[in-house]
Amino acid sequence: MVSAAVTRAPPTPAPRFAITDAAMKQLFGLRAMIALLLVGVSSAAGLLLGAHVDSVLIALVGGAAAVLLAAGTRGDEEEAAPPPVPAPTPPGNEPRIADAIEAIGEPVLIVGDNRVLAANMPARALLGGHVIGEDVRLAIRHPAAAERLVTALDGDGDASVHLVGLGTRDQRWEMRMRALPGGRRIVHLSDKTGAHATDKIRIDFVANASHELRTPLASLLGFIETLGDEAGDDPETRTRFLKVMHDEAVRMQRLVDDLMSLSRIEAEKYREPDQAVDLGAMIAALASEFVSTQGARGSEVVTRLDPVPAVKGDYPRLSQLLHNIVGNALKYGRAGTPVTIRLTRDGQMARLAVTDEGEGIPPEHLPRLTERFYRVDSGRSRALGGTGLGLSIVKHIVERHRGRMDIHSIPGTGTTVTILLPLDSAA
Repeated sequence: MVSAAVTRAPPTPAPRFAITDAAMKQLFGLRAMIALLLVGVSSAAGLLLGAHVDSVLIALVGGAAAVLLAAGTRGDEEEAAPPPVPAPTPPGNEPRIADAIEAIGEPVLIVGDNRVLAANMPARALLGGHVIGEDVRLAIRHPAAAERLVTALDGDGDASVHLVGLGTRDQRWEMRMRALPGGRRIVHLSDKTGAHATDKIRIDFVANASHELRTPLASLLGFIETLGDEAGDDPETRTRFLKVMHDEAVRMQRLVDDLMSLSRIEAEKYREPDQAVDLGAMIAALASEFVSTQGARGSEVVTRLDPVPAVKGDYPRLSQLLHNIVGNALKYGRAGTPVTIRLTRDGQMARLAVTDEGEGIPPEHLPRLTERFYRVDSGRSRALGGTGLGLSIVKHIVERHRGRMDIHSIPGTGTTVTILLPLDSAA
């Protein structure tokens, strides 16, 4: 902290009486009249005492002129006088820099003679409260920052320095400096972790989407080229190749549909649904649909439905959510084992849980399951027709409905996906 002791002068006592400008002018005009009267009286006395008339007149005119000249000079001096200058604010009343930087929400330090003179609360939380008075290179322990902190600044400021691992291992900061009077400088640390994570997600998404589209497209082009040669003459080969081409085209269509669906859901993210949706009726209809489309495996869907009021939601999106979760359970659960759908009430929320009896998911993969294109087993997922976007779509649907999602899995036993959705207060 930098502080200064200021000796204050004792306040000047205010005058007991104050005379305004108008009063002064009136007072001076009265004095001029008295002076002229005295000049007249003295001239009359001179005549009575036998003085010569010319001498008396000269004295009278001169006295009157002197009085009038004195009155005019006084008025000019009053008009030419400059207005009073207000007293300057004592230096001790100015806010200190150390107090000012406390209003900044990001870490800020004041450095002088290569030591930390002041640090606001975010800086103390990041670097520790002991940094005040410490060498700045020890306060900000980072190789990329050490040299820049002690070198002279170029002009008024300096180029930013990117710091990785300051605070926590994955945090990223941008450090900027600016010169202050007295040889001091201000150091500002800006957290860029979120921006970097967003950029990484965008880059990974584009790369993964390109890869997922390129793989079936390469297969299609290869089979088309082969059919154009001698293989097209063999009916059996042609039939087999056309089936592969159809499957790859369907895979591409499914991927494009999921990408477009994800884009629409993200665009609607901040628009809260306003429909009343009966989840019990939706689940019953879904179970009947899987029986007709999935054959024997679809008949293994078991429902356990309690009477639950309608939820506040978007019917098409909630139907898509159910299809994705139950579809995953059917694909990754062991054949011949049930997939159980439970619907219960949990306070002001509807609790939907889908449980399979499959191989389960190792704990280290659980936090990343809702990332786009993340797969525990890429080969198996592609073989089963997965796009890697199903759970990411589910997560965004749940967020739009202001709900919660939890995935619990035991390797070798199975996985349970639980969704909590707010009930419709009107219903």
